[in-house]
This record gives sequence, structure tokens and C-alpha cells, in this order.
Amino acid sequence: MPVSAPAAFSIASAASAAPTPLLRLRDETFDPRHLAAYNLYLAVGAGRLRMAAVEVARQSFVLLEDYALPPGGLPALAAAHDCLGRAGWHAVRLATTGRAFTLLPAALFRPGDEAAALRLHHALAPAETARFRPFPALELVSVFAADAGLAGWLAATHGPAGQLLHHTSGLLAGLAHQREARAPRQLYLNLGPQELTLVVLGTQLEYCNVFAFSTAEDVLYYTVLVMQELGLNPDQDELTVWGELTHDSALFTLLRTYLRNVRFGPRPYDLFYSYRFNEVFDHRYFDLFSLHFV
Repeated sequence: MPVSAPAAFSIASAASAAPTPLLRLRDETFDPRHLAAYNLYLAVGAGRLRMAAVEVARQSFVLLEDYALPPGGLPALAAAHDCLGRAGWHAVRLATTGRAFTLLPAALFRPGDEAAALRLHHALAPAETARFRPFPALELVSVFAADAGLAGWLAATHGPAGQLLHHTSGLLAGLAHQREARAPRQLYLNLGPQELTLVVLGTQLEYCNVFAFSTAEDVLYYTVLVMQELGLNPDQDELTVWGELTHDSALFTLLRTYLRNVRFGPRPYDLFYSYRFNEVFDHRYFDLFSLHFV
């Protein structure tokens, strides 16, 4: 919807005060005056905001941005951004990271049980809220803790269009979409800011967990530990990697030293990406792009 001159001036003024992005890629076809044409996907955690927008009609990603969150977090950044804090998107999916989550068989879960399910391994803080999200593709329900202020901002800003979920939902949805029906049992690793997620998929989901890490050795330790616990062979079974590492990084070199079959994963299939996204490796932002399939 076109904006009036005063509103346009206000948005431009706010945008001028926005923090400097770590990454900002926008296709020239992206039009912030017509947000209803796009889905907005957000991933928040460890002081970072990653965001992407897909044009619904063409199934094409046209915006990719990455920020260090300022004091005040996402609401403060949104107030200084040209379109993040504006209502009118076709859909908004906000994924929050963290280790406070669990996956339950859908048949055993009842709405209202989310706090009790989390209580088995996580005590909700006063500023947290328990949420759940069905995952029909794997017949599971994701139950997770989220910052109550973040949930409130999403509801107040984006209303019914806004959906809150755990970042593993996007990752698992992307893997379920990507895998062939008879694909062999395999380990997948997604590396985020200060956290790594390890997933083992066979004919069904066998394992999914999030670990905090500070060194490359931590990542190797957790990866090898999960392979041993799940009966995977470091010399034979393949490890597919996505996320915040590069081909020449110390971490990738370390993984290749101890695991024979390590490869970077591709972007989610069956979607289109602006040519501007060629500036980033295909294995980055997989979990963010995969929110499209949730």
C-alpha cells in the first residue's frame, strides 16, 4: 500500500539510524511499499537477527539481511528499520534459538501441556513463555521456551500474520523437504552463532539436539559423540554441514581431519534466489530459508 509523504519521511528517518548490517542483500524488485506480496522470515538468538523475505507469487527470495542486535533487542532494531517493524506482510515467521525445547509425538501432546513438558528439563524464567508448534511432516510437536517480550512484540506488531517457533522447526522442515524417500541414515550439522544443532534422520527422526559451543574442538567433540551414541561410523557415514563456517575455516579443517565424508549442504530446493545472493555461500542461512516449509 502506498504511504503518504509524512509516513515515508518518518520511515526514511528511522532507517537512517538503523545499525550497520553485517550483511544486506536486496533484489531491485523488492518493494517495501507492498509488503503483502512477501513472507518475512526471522531468526533471533545470541545477539543476532537474521532476516529474509520471499516473494510469494514467484517463490523467490529477494531480501537477506543479518544484524548484531542493539541494546533493546529486536524491538529496538525494528523501530529503526525501514520495513521490519511494519505490519502488512503476507506472513511472518519468527524462529528463536536456544536449548530450551523438546520434540514430542503429536499423538501424545495436548495443547496446554507445553509448560509441563518443558518442566522435565527446563524451568521457565519469569520473562519466558512456553509455546508449541505442530510439525505434521514428522508427526511431532515442537515445545519450546521463548522470551515473553519477543512474543509480545511479534503479536503487537504483526498480529495474526506472525508465527513464533523454535529454530529447529525450520531446520527439520528443510531437511524433510530436501531428503529423498530412500536416503540413507545420516547426520546433519547446522552451525549458528554460539550454538550447533545436530540431527540424525533415517526413515524417521532419530535425534535432534542443540549444544552451546565456544571452540572448534567443542563442535568436533559433540559431533563425534553423537555419531558414537547413534552408531554412525566417522570413516563411512556422511556428515552434511550448514551454517556459519567456510571451506578454509579451522573448524572445517578439523572436521575433515577426523571425519572422512564431510560436505557442505545446498540451499533448500524448489525455491528461487536473487542473483544478489551469489555473494554468500549456498550452505549459509539454510535454517532461515527453510522457514518457508514450516
